[in-house]
Amino acid sequence: MSAQIDIGRDASGQSILIDLEELLATRLLVQGNSGSGKSHLLRRLLEECAGLVQQVVIDPEGDFVTLADHFGHVVIDAAAYSPREIEALAARVRQHRASVVLSLEELEVEAQIRCAALFLTALFDAPREHWYPALVVVDEAQMFAPAAAGEMNDDTRRLTLAAMTNLMCRGRKRGLAGIVATQRLAKLAKNVAAEASNFLMGRTFLDIDMQRAADLLGMDRRQAERIRDLQRGQFLGLGPAISRRPVAVNVGTVQTGAKATGQGLIPLPDAPGEAMEALLTDRLAEAAREPATRTPAPPPRPAIEIERALSAAPALRPAPAAPPTLRAVEPDAPAVLEQAPISAPAPAAEGIADVVRELAASEGATFRPATALFRDFAIRCRQLGIASAHVDLPGFRRLFAFALAGVDQLEEPLRGLVEQQAARVDDDVLAPYLALVIAAASGEPMPGEEELARLYGSASPSRVRRLLDHLERMGLIVVREDFGGERSITVPGVDEWRAEQGRIALAS
Repeated sequence: MSAQIDIGRDASGQSILIDLEELLATRLLVQGNSGSGKSHLLRRLLEECAGLVQQVVIDPEGDFVTLADHFGHVVIDAAAYSPREIEALAARVRQHRASVVLSLEELEVEAQIRCAALFLTALFDAPREHWYPALVVVDEAQMFAPAAAGEMNDDTRRLTLAAMTNLMCRGRKRGLAGIVATQRLAKLAKNVAAEASNFLMGRTFLDIDMQRAADLLGMDRRQAERIRDLQRGQFLGLGPAISRRPVAVNVGTVQTGAKATGQGLIPLPDAPGEAMEALLTDRLAEAAREPATRTPAPPPRPAIEIERALSAAPALRPAPAAPPTLRAVEPDAPAVLEQAPISAPAPAAEGIADVVRELAASEGATFRPATALFRDFAIRCRQLGIASAHVDLPGFRRLFAFALAGVDQLEEPLRGLVEQQAARVDDDVLAPYLALVIAAASGEPMPGEEELARLYGSASPSRVRRLLDHLERMGLIVVREDFGGERSITVPGVDEWRAEQGRIALAS
C-alpha cells in the first residue's frame, strides 16, 4: 500500500508530501532549538498518518497523550508499571498492532531513560510473526542517545544506546521505522543520527549545530545562514521520502494540542505586600523542622491486556487542603498572641461562586484547558472587584467540577453526602464522578456516555469507557454489564446512605 501524507506548504503554497512507504524504509531525523516547532511537526505527522500505520511514541514530557482523545492511542503511564510489565506491554503492542504513547513524565530522568530503553528493546526483540510496520517516534532523542556520557551511569548509557542504535540501524527489517527529534545535533550520538536518510531541520543558532544541519542537507556555509533565519514552524526538508533537493516547509495545522502547561500570562495575586509576606513566613520555623516529604509513585499494577490499558490513569491524590488564608498580626499585639486568619467576606465568596458558575455554563467550557479557564476566572474576578488571590489552580478545578455537577443547587443532606464522597476523588475525574453520585443518591437514571464525556472534557466514547474502568479500579464505582450489553452503575456507600435516610424519615 502506498500513501502520501501532507505535512505543510512550501513558499509558493504547494503541498509538501511525505511518502509513508518510503519513510518506513528510510527513517527521519528532526532537529530544532526549543520553540522551533518540533513537537508541532511531529504531531502533524502523527495525525496525518493515524489509521494508516501503527504508531509508538516515546514521550518524556507527556506532550502527546492528547492523541488518545481523537485517534484512539493507548496512553501507557510508565510510572504505574514495573520494568517487567513495561517489557510485556511492549510485546503486546507489537502483537496487537496498537498505537500507543509511552508517557514518561512522572519518572526521574534516569528512570525515563531506562524505561524507554527496556520498551524499545522489547519492541525490537518481538517474535518474527509480529514484525508489523510501525513508526517509532522518540522525542528529545538526545536524552536517550547522548553523544557524551553525562551524569547517567555506564550501564544505563550502554542500555539506551544499544536500544536506540538497534531502532535506527537494524529496526527496518523488523518493521520499525525510527523518527527521532532532538534540540541539538551535537548532543545526539552520531551513529544514531547517521542512520536517518530523511531530514527536517528547524531553527538553530549555535554554529556547530547549524553547520551539521547544513552538511546533512548538502548546503554550503553561506546557505547555512538560512537555518538561523527560519521562523517557528518552518523547516528545511530533504530525503527520499520528502524531496531530492532541500525544500522549505511551513508545517500545517493540527487537531490536537499539548497538555495545558500554563505558559500564558496569569494575573498576579491581588494581596497587599504585608499580607503576602505574612502568608510566606507564617509558621515557617515549623515547616522547616518537618522532614521533606515527597509524593510516592503509584504502586505497580499487574499487566493487563493492552486494549484495556487506561489512556489516562493518574494516581489519586488526597483531597486538597483548604486554600491558604492570609494571616495578619496587629502591630501592638504581644508576641505570644496567636495569629488569626483573615477570611474572605461572604459577598466575595458568593461572587467567586457566581463567576465559577458562569464559566461552567459557558459553551464548550469542559473542553478548554484548566489553565485557560483559571485565567478567565481571575480576569473576571478582577473586573468585578472580587478578591480571588486565595483561590489557586487546584482549588479552582474543584470549584469548577462542583459547579458543573450542580452541587450548589442540592439541599441537605444530599449535598453533605456529595461533598463527603468527593473528598477522596482526584480533580481530573471529579465532575463525572459527582454526576454519578448525585444520580445514584437521587434515584435518577445514570448519565449516559455523551453527558459523561462532556463533563470529562472529551468527545471520545472509548475515553469514557476507560474513565469508568479507572473509577471502578479505584473502588469508587461498580460497573455491571449483562450479556445484552446493558450497563448498570452503582456507587459504594450511596445505597447505605439512602437506607439511613429512609429510616430517619420513618422515625420522624
